[in-house]
Amino acid sequence: MEGETLLAAPFHIVIVEDEVVTRAKLAGYFETEGYRVSEAENGEDMRAILARDPADLLMIDINLPGEDGLLLTREQRSRSDVGIILVSGRSDDVDRIVGLEIGADDYVTKPFNQRELLARVKGLLRRSASRSATKPPVARFAGWTFDIARRRLTSPEGETVDLTRAEYQTLVAFVQNPGVVLSRERLLRQVMRRAWDPYDRTVDVLVGRLRRKLEPERKMPELIVTAHGEGYLFTAEIQ
Repeated sequence: MEGETLLAAPFHIVIVEDEVVTRAKLAGYFETEGYRVSEAENGEDMRAILARDPADLLMIDINLPGEDGLLLTREQRSRSDVGIILVSGRSDDVDRIVGLEIGADDYVTKPFNQRELLARVKGLLRRSASRSATKPPVARFAGWTFDIARRRLTSPEGETVDLTRAEYQTLVAFVQNPGVVLSRERLLRQVMRRAWDPYDRTVDVLVGRLRRKLEPERKMPELIVTAHGEGYLFTAEIQ
């Protein structure tokens, strides 16, 4: 336990929750676990906190009055790679899918087990730290320039190509693993943080989107090729 506390101590969590009791319980629990915690009732409070003390992780209630959690997630994801966990009282798949697509790293439904939530927080912070340590600032391949830190993809002609959060994460996975076959299960876990099943076509849809943006001939892809029965392979040489 002592080792966990020392590991967690540097991390700053901002809890954005309008229910006072829920917010206080979460804050007290994570403070006991050794984290620095700030409490915000709404988006305005959150921005004020972040202006003076950047966060390592945001825990945002999706059903906030006024600016809801989805709006705040989209806003913060456009500005940084801060870890984001959405919290909701609804078990609606649409909210979960939309939240993950626009930039949330995880999604939990009330009521939740605090120990499970703690495990999710630790896992997300570990992944964020690992990505920051290993991620090259800029990857160049086949005339393309991919500024990972700034989330900017530039074509060989110098044009900026927009990427959704899921497309960005998928391309990051590929450029960090050139020449390696990535299974659909591995890609789905890395991009959407959920388990894969044989009927899930999310990865295929994302790869199709990237091919339309990257490949001169989408029907004859050369950068992202299919490894039949295994997954996908990024063939470009990374500079």
